[in-house]
Amino acid sequence: MNKKYFLIGLVVIIILSSCTDDSEYVPVVSNKTAIGKLIFFDKNLSNPIGQACASCHAAETGFSDPLHRDISEGAVKGTFSNINSPNLAYNVFSPERTYNTTDQTYVGGLFFNGRSLTLKEQLIHPFIGAVEMNNGSIANVVSKIKNASYFSEIEKEYGLAKTDEELMSYIADAIAAFETSKEVNSFTSKFDYFNKQLIKFTDDEKKGLAVFQGKGKCAQCHVLEPDERTGKILFTDFSYDNIGVPRNEKNPFYNQSTAVNPAGINFIDLGIGAIVSQPEHNGKFKVPTLRNIAISAPYFHNGSFKTLKEVIYFYNVRDVNPSEFATPKVLKNVNRNELGNLKMTTQEESQLEAFLGTLTDHYRK
Repeated sequence: MNKKYFLIGLVVIIILSSCTDDSEYVPVVSNKTAIGKLIFFDKNLSNPIGQACASCHAAETGFSDPLHRDISEGAVKGTFSNINSPNLAYNVFSPERTYNTTDQTYVGGLFFNGRSLTLKEQLIHPFIGAVEMNNGSIANVVSKIKNASYFSEIEKEYGLAKTDEELMSYIADAIAAFETSKEVNSFTSKFDYFNKQLIKFTDDEKKGLAVFQGKGKCAQCHVLEPDERTGKILFTDFSYDNIGVPRNEKNPFYNQSTAVNPAGINFIDLGIGAIVSQPEHNGKFKVPTLRNIAISAPYFHNGSFKTLKEVIYFYNVRDVNPSEFATPKVLKNVNRNELGNLKMTTQEESQLEAFLGTLTDHYRK
C-alpha cells in the first residue's frame, strides 16, 4: 500500500522541529475520569465475578495482559477468544474507522480487526462477550453497576438514565474518559524527553532511530508525524496490513467449543476483511502503536511471537528465510514491499530494539 515517506537524513531534525514547541497533550480531568477508573478496576462486573478490564489490561505492561499470555482467559475458566489483548495506552486515540481511497486501506476503529467503529462502541463489547466478561446482555451489566458503591456518582455526573442502553452509554463514556486520561497515556518515555531535548540517546538508540526511519521502514506505518489531536507522536497511522503473521499453534481458541469456534482447528482469522466482507482486505489487522512495545509481549494479533527480538528478525528476513516461519494462513494481500527482506545486519536489529526500548513510559531521567 502507499505510505508516507520521509527523508532519512533529516530524521532527527524532523522529529525535533515538530515536537519542541509548547503543544502538550493535556486531557480534561473530570469526575468522569475518576468514575471510569473505578469501573475499569471493578472485578464485580464479570460473570462470574473476579475479572475487571484491568485483569487483561494492566498499567505495568502498557495496559496489556499483565501475565503476557498469548490469549487472555475470559471470566469463565477455560474460555478464550482468538485475539491477543492489545495495549490500550495510546491506541484509544484511534479515529473512527473510515476508508482511505488514496492508500486503499481502512483507517481507525478499535480492536485488531477494527470491528468497532469508535472507542465508546468498543468499550461495551467485552462486558457482554462470552469469552471476555461474559455478562450476556447490557441489562446484566447495568444491574451490577446499580449495585456498585459508585453508582450514585454516575447519576450525579450524568443524571438519571431512562433506559439500560442509556446507562450503558454513560458507563462507556466514563471508561473512555479514563482511557484517554494522562494516567493511561502519559507520554513520559525516554523518547519524549529526547524530543524535548532534555536528554540524549545512547549511540545504539540513536542508530536504532535511524534504522527505524530508514532501512527498517518502520516509520512508513508507525509514523513519526505528530498526531493532530494530541500534538504527539503515536507511532501508528491506524491503518490495516497483512504482514504474513504465521498461525499460532498454541492459540487456545482452536480448542474452544463449537458454540464459540464452529471451525475448530480449521479456524482462519481474516481480520478486517471478515468485518467489512471484502476479500481484498483479508488477513489485514490494525497497525498498533509502538509505545510501550518493549513491555507488552507477546506480539501480533494472535500472540505468536514472544520477544521483540523475534519480531524484528521476522520483519527483516521473512521472505529470505521463509522456512524458519510457519506459512501465513492468509497468503493473499501479504505486504511484500515494506518488510520481509530489509537487509538489516544483526547489529542493526539490536540497535532497532534499543530504540524501541525508549518508547516505554515512566522513564526516570
